[in-house]
Amino acid sequence: MTWAVLLSIAALLGLLISGAVRPAIAFVGLAGAYLLLGLVDTATLLQQYTNPALATLLLLLLVSLALERTPLLDWLSQRLLKGSEKTATARLMGASAVLSAFLNNTAVVAAFLGAISRQKRIAPSRLLIPLSYASILGGMTTLVGTSTNLVVNSFALGSGGFELGMFQFSLVGVPVALLTFGVLLWRAGKLPEHPPEDTAEKLSYFLAADLEAGSEMVGKSIEENELRSLEGLYLLELEREGRLISPVGPEEILQADDTLVFTGEVGKVQALQRFPGLKLFGHQADDLLATNLVEVVVSHESELAGQTLQDVDFRSMFNAGVVGIRRGGKRLEGQLGQIPLRVGDCLVLAVGSDFRQHRNIERNFHLLSGSFKRPQLKRTESMLTLAGFAAVIGLAALEWLPLFHGLLLLMAGLVAGRVLSPAELRRRFPFELWLIIGSALAIAQGLESSGAAALLAQGMQTLFSGYGIYAAFVGCYLMTLLLTETVTNNAAAALAFPIAWTTAQAFGADPMPFVMAVAYGASACFLIPYGYQTHLMVYSPGRYQISDFLKTGLPVSLTYSAGVLLLTPLVFPF
Repeated sequence: MTWAVLLSIAALLGLLISGAVRPAIAFVGLAGAYLLLGLVDTATLLQQYTNPALATLLLLLLVSLALERTPLLDWLSQRLLKGSEKTATARLMGASAVLSAFLNNTAVVAAFLGAISRQKRIAPSRLLIPLSYASILGGMTTLVGTSTNLVVNSFALGSGGFELGMFQFSLVGVPVALLTFGVLLWRAGKLPEHPPEDTAEKLSYFLAADLEAGSEMVGKSIEENELRSLEGLYLLELEREGRLISPVGPEEILQADDTLVFTGEVGKVQALQRFPGLKLFGHQADDLLATNLVEVVVSHESELAGQTLQDVDFRSMFNAGVVGIRRGGKRLEGQLGQIPLRVGDCLVLAVGSDFRQHRNIERNFHLLSGSFKRPQLKRTESMLTLAGFAAVIGLAALEWLPLFHGLLLLMAGLVAGRVLSPAELRRRFPFELWLIIGSALAIAQGLESSGAAALLAQGMQTLFSGYGIYAAFVGCYLMTLLLTETVTNNAAAALAFPIAWTTAQAFGADPMPFVMAVAYGASACFLIPYGYQTHLMVYSPGRYQISDFLKTGLPVSLTYSAGVLLLTPLVFPF
């Protein structure tokens, strides 16, 4: 059974790296298998999903929904990008790091992402990777700065019965962040300079045709004219007497002088030649089209990830049509409706009049450009929300009020004051994260009860017996770093913690430096964009290549790792 459990962990890791199965499904499936095999009982399994530290993480993420809507982030984003490029970059990195120490990293990056993408003075590609990396460096300095630290806290509570302090991470995190900042600022000047994409480039996605008065297509519906089954092209919207009809339903009756706007493979223009009276005329509708274009990035919370536009019926869900898709620096072509979307994909949307009323916009997208803006709190609401959050953090740091209690009281106040609604909390509840961490805690219990954890500890002790405990500590850190570069940061922490914990026990050492090695290692995602959600957020807007992350991230990762490996044993002795 012991070896079967180890093989199951290897299979789980393989599934996570391949991306063939969503992490939540993989973790829940393995936890369910352990339950059926008797490695964990029902009571133990359910107890993991109600872990107090996990509940604290969920509360923090829900409270962050209100913090995201304060005008503070937008106000800062408008004032940071002044002065020389190097000064603006340093200012942006500093603000991102400080804010990310207390606010959700994705919220901070999302707030600055739109402002950086819209401004024309500095190429966004020179700013977005530094923004993402700085949010990581700031986030790892406090307990609430990143979900990864709270995940590690959940495991520490479950395995050792102790919780980590609010600023315990800062003792190593702050010096390492300051050291790494200098290297990051140096590498930022070497990033490619891609100018912002202008409206003319976005409109190259369009193909417009004029319907002549004598055409036999006049008076027939879109479906009757067979305009919904074109090879490589898709009818996106209609212009009629200066009015834009978007999206176009199959029952819409065509009229003389209608302008039909298609999207997809513009090279497939020959598909329109079989329609009598349909005359191509270039881009006469540019001005009109440009008024309802919105550019968005697919969010890590989005239900669109892994789905095609046809699978989710995108037009009905958002009252919008996808004009184009960009992934990194590459504009995707072909049948747009059949391309599986990924987190971080940049979509250019032609939106209908009620696009902003759809309640699922914020969950699925980060806005880059367009007239649509997310709703913000009023000034009084914003001040009270920020003051309440600061009070909760301060009381928790002083150990006068547990963080869970403070966040619960703040949540109650936000709901009572109608800053947050129950419907919004249901819609934005981090269900997948809850499943992943709860299942990972149960899997850790299965590792221990099966003897697999003891076998791993014995293996680690044998591997490093000739080199000492410091070598084992370095090994645990590097293992976590490798995992976070190949799977998500939270999954990396979940997989690495049981191994690090049992290794500390095998050496008879204080587990704290090993716990911190997992926490810092799980945040050390600097080499490739796929392991961390803020990297995916900036990947397409910056039109980056993977090589851009490697060239910038390698010196940053080496500096960060050297700082962690030198300072952690000094601050948290074995």
